[in-house]
Amino acid sequence: MDADTPQPEARPARRGLFRRSSAIEGEAKPARTLGPLTMIFREAAKYPGRVALALAALFTTAAATLAIPWRFKVIIDRAFGGGASLAEIANAFEYLLMIVVVLAIGTAARFYFVSWLGERVVADIRLKVQANLLRLAPGFYEANSPKEISSRMTSDTALIEQVVGTTVSVALRNLLTALGGTAILLYLAPTLTVGLLVGIPLVIAPIMYFGRRIRVVSRSSQDRVADVGAMVTEVLAAMKIVQAFNQEAREGSRFAQAVERTFATARRRIALRAAMTSIVILLVFGGITMVMWRGAIAVSTGEISGGTIAAFVLTGGLVAGAFGALTEVYGDLLRGAGAASRLEELLQERPTIAPPARPLALPEPPRGSLSFRGVSFRYPTRLESAALKEFSLEIEPGETVALVGPSGAGKSTVFQLAERFYDPQAGTIRLDGIPLTSADPAEIRKRIALVPQDGVLFSANARDNLRYGAWDASDEDIWEAARAANAERFLRELPEGLDTYLGESGTRLSGGQQQRLAIARALLRDAPILLLDEATSALDAESERLVQQALDRLMAERTTLVIAHRLATVRAADRIVVMDEGRIVEQGTHAELTEAGGLYSRLAALQFAPGEAA
Repeated sequence: MDADTPQPEARPARRGLFRRSSAIEGEAKPARTLGPLTMIFREAAKYPGRVALALAALFTTAAATLAIPWRFKVIIDRAFGGGASLAEIANAFEYLLMIVVVLAIGTAARFYFVSWLGERVVADIRLKVQANLLRLAPGFYEANSPKEISSRMTSDTALIEQVVGTTVSVALRNLLTALGGTAILLYLAPTLTVGLLVGIPLVIAPIMYFGRRIRVVSRSSQDRVADVGAMVTEVLAAMKIVQAFNQEAREGSRFAQAVERTFATARRRIALRAAMTSIVILLVFGGITMVMWRGAIAVSTGEISGGTIAAFVLTGGLVAGAFGALTEVYGDLLRGAGAASRLEELLQERPTIAPPARPLALPEPPRGSLSFRGVSFRYPTRLESAALKEFSLEIEPGETVALVGPSGAGKSTVFQLAERFYDPQAGTIRLDGIPLTSADPAEIRKRIALVPQDGVLFSANARDNLRYGAWDASDEDIWEAARAANAERFLRELPEGLDTYLGESGTRLSGGQQQRLAIARALLRDAPILLLDEATSALDAESERLVQQALDRLMAERTTLVIAHRLATVRAADRIVVMDEGRIVEQGTHAELTEAGGLYSRLAALQFAPGEAA
């Protein structure tokens, strides 16, 4: 794409994918329908054998559950009739034991296969979401909170696991129990069944009413517990500040208030659950008493047998419980549907930076030239202000170019555009003569090594952090890079050498050591273009000297683009480019710019002692 090629218009600022989601971070709002659950069922359908086994076990356990009251009817009528032989009594109970054994085995099989499906579906969804997240450009994570994305990958997938591994199973089991039990009741005593079916809504109504209120209060209770956890984390992480300013009493008081709020919310939840339990017990056992009363009259008149009334009461209890459970699991299914819809949003998100249909191959061998021609760029989330305006810069192979200027001048934007994390709204950027928009972003980044301002490390051992620049690097290559980066000595002194775990984000190393590790990683990358983003900032004098020596070796025979606020680190650059408000205002050598009396000269006067700038 040439400079005079019409560029696409700037896209409107992203609202942020998650602003449509729950106001409570990390919690899925219940969906209005169960439609989003189709995503879960599609994933489960990939394992038809396991689904068939789970359904078979589910039907078996439902049938066995309903067979127990029926068997009680036979036992009471035959074994307790007074004239039964020992053989008849044994036969009656043997069948009951067989049913219990089938129920036990079926329940174990159902639990295993359903739980397996739940864990497998969650694992597959997590893999698909993560694979899609790795494709998205960094701009997506500027518009959307990585913390919120993380919560979707944990709490939402946990909800889905609960739906597949528990809720759907419970719903199907209770549906089968309710339908099958109702049919048995109608067969046993049609008149009593009609009365029971009229009474079931009286039991379900308070369960639904109190259930909704308890869910709201439980959610509030979880929020209060989360507040306590967040407060503990915050205070413990800042304990030195707390104690340095003698705020222990105040923090203790704040924590006590948070704990009391948590207790008050929990007390409301307990009271609601107690009231619901009391009312449900009253209605259920009151109803059973009334049914048994009517049944006893029927038995005394010879209308039905004692076994029939016993089986009727037991089956009626199962049916009432099944209908009540169905009202409960429906809310859980809606929450699962809400979680599924949030994850579906992540799966449907498409990268704004993607390879063209027919990417142009970058020339071999790589030269290391970089060209910006008339580039104008606005960040998608900040369209009101331009980060770069008609920016043009030609960087020759092997040249060291320093970008200097006040904060917000656009220096970091140049780096992000060079690695094609974003595309400009106007102008073109070329790598070795090939427009970046015509090449594969992965191939572009293979030719660039980055040393960030903070030596970003991962929670892994030293070896894996180093070979992040070249994963197939041998130990010999790693030690050679460490030696060139002045990192060999402290790496040799680690308890387990390269196998030493460096802590979360490399926190077991000092800032200078982290930075030298980042330089060694860039050395292993062995790329023709090097981007240095304030690589020596915030270091003490000794660490800066070691890092600067390592950088000098790294920059040798490479095209280097350096961002620097400390001008002392770039005085030897081949060219210094001075930026302000997204434009180039000056460029030249240190000596030329110092004598010119422009912005660079003023910056140099602020940083250098009199006479030192020259």
